[in-house]
Amino acid sequence: MAHSHACDHDHDHRGLQGDALSVGLSAAMTRCEAAGQRLTPPRRRVLEMLLKAGQPVKAYDLIAAFGDGGAPAKPPTVYRALDFLSKLGLAHRIESLNAYMACGGGGEGHAAAFLICDCCGATREIAPTVANEVERLAGAQGYSLTALMVEAHGLCADCRA
Repeated sequence: MAHSHACDHDHDHRGLQGDALSVGLSAAMTRCEAAGQRLTPPRRRVLEMLLKAGQPVKAYDLIAAFGDGGAPAKPPTVYRALDFLSKLGLAHRIESLNAYMACGGGGEGHAAAFLICDCCGATREIAPTVANEVERLAGAQGYSLTALMVEAHGLCADCRA
């Protein structure tokens, strides 16, 4: 991940582990079943890696780590899984980083906003309060929004300190 500043201090960017990871994967399985979809082993593996990371991950890093010490996945396997997870609202593509992150909540089609630290790369998903206003303005222009994502760059509290 490219950052504009060198980060010379430690951060804790761990994602889900243990029981929290199991709960996250179970919730994803439930969402897939409710949508009439399957969380196939490759889809589950990609989601597991995103949940464990807790931060945006580039597709090629997912491809390399897919085999968990074994052979990497074929790119189409990971890209198809990412497409599925994104469409179902289980993951988001962070355009400015060209990376993916597990969804922090909200479900399919919800508005998402990301705070991205330009120093350490810490990324947090927040619920944008401006979503209703953007939808109203879009409607006034004849648009029907299918997705709304905001990416805000700056410095996290740790890097500002």
